[in-house]
Amino acid sequence: GETRSAAAPASKPVEVGVVTLGAQPLTLSTELSGRTKAVMVAQIRPQVSGIVQQRAFTEGALVKAGELLYQIDPASYQATHASAKASVARAEATANAARLKAQRQAGLVAIEAISTQDHEDAQASLQQAEADLASAKAALETATINLERTRIVSPIAGRVEISSVTPGALVTANQETALTTVQQLDPIYVDIPQSSLEVLQLRKALSSGALKSEGNAARIQLVLEDGSTYAHEGKLQFAGVTVNTTTGAVTLRALVPNPERLLMPGMYVRARLDKGTDPEALLVPQPGIGRDNTGKATALVVNAENKVEQRKVEVSEAIGTNWRVTDGLKAGERVIIEGSGKVRPGQSVRVVDVQPVAVNAVSAVPAAA
Repeated sequence: GETRSAAAPASKPVEVGVVTLGAQPLTLSTELSGRTKAVMVAQIRPQVSGIVQQRAFTEGALVKAGELLYQIDPASYQATHASAKASVARAEATANAARLKAQRQAGLVAIEAISTQDHEDAQASLQQAEADLASAKAALETATINLERTRIVSPIAGRVEISSVTPGALVTANQETALTTVQQLDPIYVDIPQSSLEVLQLRKALSSGALKSEGNAARIQLVLEDGSTYAHEGKLQFAGVTVNTTTGAVTLRALVPNPERLLMPGMYVRARLDKGTDPEALLVPQPGIGRDNTGKATALVVNAENKVEQRKVEVSEAIGTNWRVTDGLKAGERVIIEGSGKVRPGQSVRVVDVQPVAVNAVSAVPAAA
């Protein structure tokens, strides 16, 4: 803008520093802090007792679902399995003999060559033999399961932690101490505690289309502890949340791809949500916005006659060292940012343009020349 000066009256007008407002496109974002958490955690425990024969994984490595982690000495379980198999064979032989006898007796009772009693005894013996066979088969199944459980495999794919036992250790079925833990880390969760009010605002922004979203998930960008931006975009899920009655907070959950395993469970991260773009944002340096007695935001504007006007304005958020003004001011208007304490509404002033600071700069506004 140009510097205008009024015709000098008897008393010299006060000089004020102004900034001429220009609208500019601005991406609005909000930052939420959270912690990373594994999507799935499997604690590996033995389901049968015995001596650990071998540990089949490298600590810290990636394992597949079903991959062998530990082998428990299977000798006694193999012996039990062999015995159960033999019992099934014996029960099958007994059942076959009983079946043939019952068939013969059924033929003889039809021609009244034997008593009904003999026939009924043969049927009862057959039922007993079939029940014994079913019992032997169940015992074999149990022995097979126990033998399979000497091979301890990973139920999920993920990264395996440090082992709490070495080969030679005695482990017991369903013991309290886990042998190791497998965690699925790709993708990974980010849990973000938010006040219920902020969650309502986020939901409204999402439903109104102000937040970029896919389905019912807002897209987020993570900022890591060292301040760098994480390469993969995540999705903020709103599903299945309840308010903690003690803190009034809701835990939102984001799902973030983690192919390089850069994110580890328990890390502190910040999630940045783009709330959309304001194509004509008006940024006013912070010294240009004051407050009246009721706490409402105000600005002093120099009008075309070089007179001071007080405006009620609406400010939404701070962007660097500026306020984003949503109502009360227009592009091209001149807002006083220096010397506002020396003037009152209606007073004539002499205007000096002050170069506004860049949006991202943190330094104070330079003094007028």
